[in-house]
Amino acid sequence: MFTGLVEEMGRFVERRGDRIRLAATRVLDDVAIGESIATNGCCLTVVASGDDWWEADVSAETLRRTTLGDLEPGDPVNLERSVRVDQRLGGHIVQGHVDGVGELLAAPPELRVRVPRDLTRYCVEKGSITVDGVSLTIAGIDDDVVTVAIIPHTADVTTLGRTAPGRGVNLEVDVMAKYVERLLAPHLPAAPGP
Repeated sequence: MFTGLVEEMGRFVERRGDRIRLAATRVLDDVAIGESIATNGCCLTVVASGDDWWEADVSAETLRRTTLGDLEPGDPVNLERSVRVDQRLGGHIVQGHVDGVGELLAAPPELRVRVPRDLTRYCVEKGSITVDGVSLTIAGIDDDVVTVAIIPHTADVTTLGRTAPGRGVNLEVDVMAKYVERLLAPHLPAAPGP
């Protein structure tokens, strides 16, 4: 589990087959093989590490469902270690399970993202959404476009201040909304036919 509060902006180094290498410093403090690091919002398992780098194996499924397969050497990435029980939960509950890829339409300070249609039902004004691993509060929603206000600090310390419109971003909607929907589904009337 993560909070969506990015600890460090690392850098994508390379991909060799199913393994990726990332450059980092802060998230490597006390890291052990088998621990999780969210990378642009995608939970990855540390399989090797050194003084200023770490590696993770990525499946074809991960590459297909996230933007990790689009990374080029030198691209910045948002990194966050998993939460420990003695830490504050300052963002919101983030699983690191990317629900879909959205399209960045406008850069900060008023970030606008086109959300896949099947995820828009989980997006509500003042609700939580994770964009490339960053915990954000939805300021507005218009059809399939979500708007979030980005403060200068967030733009400076995450990739959101460097991502150009037109690029894909990893999205994770609020897990609580998905659980509520699942629990209520048997008690709701059937949706009208096509």
